[in-house]
Amino acid sequence: MGIYSVIGKNLAEVEDSLRNGRSGIIFDPVRKEMGFRSALTGMVERPQLKGVLDRRMRVGMPLQGEYAYVSTVEALKNAGLDQAYLDANEVGIIFGNDSSALPVVESVDILRQQKDTMMIGSGYIFQAMNSTVSMNLSVIFKLKGVNFTLSGACASGSHAIGIGYLLIKQGLQDMIICGGAQEINPESTASFDALNAFSTRESEPTKASRPFDRDRDGLVPSGGAATVIIESYESAMKRGATIYGEVIGYGFSSNGEHISMPNVDGPVRAMEKAILDAGIKPSEIDYINAHATSTPMGDKNEANSIDLIFGASRPMVSSTKSMTGHEMWMGGASEVIYSSLMMNHGFVAPTINLENTDETTAKLNLPRIAMPCEINTFLSNSFGFGGTNSSLIIRKKSR
Repeated sequence: MGIYSVIGKNLAEVEDSLRNGRSGIIFDPVRKEMGFRSALTGMVERPQLKGVLDRRMRVGMPLQGEYAYVSTVEALKNAGLDQAYLDANEVGIIFGNDSSALPVVESVDILRQQKDTMMIGSGYIFQAMNSTVSMNLSVIFKLKGVNFTLSGACASGSHAIGIGYLLIKQGLQDMIICGGAQEINPESTASFDALNAFSTRESEPTKASRPFDRDRDGLVPSGGAATVIIESYESAMKRGATIYGEVIGYGFSSNGEHISMPNVDGPVRAMEKAILDAGIKPSEIDYINAHATSTPMGDKNEANSIDLIFGASRPMVSSTKSMTGHEMWMGGASEVIYSSLMMNHGFVAPTINLENTDETTAKLNLPRIAMPCEINTFLSNSFGFGGTNSSLIIRKKSR
């Protein structure tokens, strides 16, 4: 695993933030000057890759690609994989990414100002494509296996892991670098702000993201990158790899209704499919990392969907988005990492800022502080616009 997050630039920093309920949300004055209704955002500094990657590699890489490079370097190191291994074996890549807004805006600005396409640098086309992350990383690491980007709104990172799992399960690949990446800039989130989707609790940025809280008023945009290297059990054992967890279930569904309004039925079917695929009972799930973004309707419907399946067993549920904000295309992958860190270190992170539940969210077992907990199996939910739903079930494996 590897991570570049607003709550930590590596696994150790992220684990510390999860234990201590540390938020990565700030007030960005630039957004307010630009006319944003909400200037709240998750924030992490841009990686310094000059001197690390040559200019030819950097010129075609957008911000989220840089994040993904850093998270992938950490993941490769933790997996005990060097370039010699990548050169000698067929390793694939599937990354979740559903936009690359800033390069599009910048290239169009140049065209409008200069009235000459030749003034647009050669790197913009590679930065602007949705496949930019998998495209760049496959070249940098000289990968020879499956290579594409999965575009599934805010479930992109989760679906990327799910599809990677299916390819390995079918015997089509032994190892795939999976993950999600999301740019952090005003250009990528202006249209979301126009939908009144964001919290306006600007006076207290770190308290703005309030999943399941009665007084939640909207999500906080965020980003970064997360990388999970998955491989067949036989491959991992042969290499003597450290195994953080086993993907045992993947469920997916479409709501088939409103393009932006979630429902209960779709998430229920995704979770039920994941449980069926895993061959386990709902009572065997020890922890659920909820999608819960801090929107009034989204949190309500997810709480109802979780209660319908897990009402009898009542596993602990939390939303790490209370600390990170909504990492969008990255979130499905990063939340698998957050949950895996909890599983391997024996605790459940809190939903911070949860002061009062409402009649729906009160149905869930929601820890408000970090709690010691033996997690053997967890479920991670990710939902997105268009009614796309993904649920992943991960089981602990001995090291």
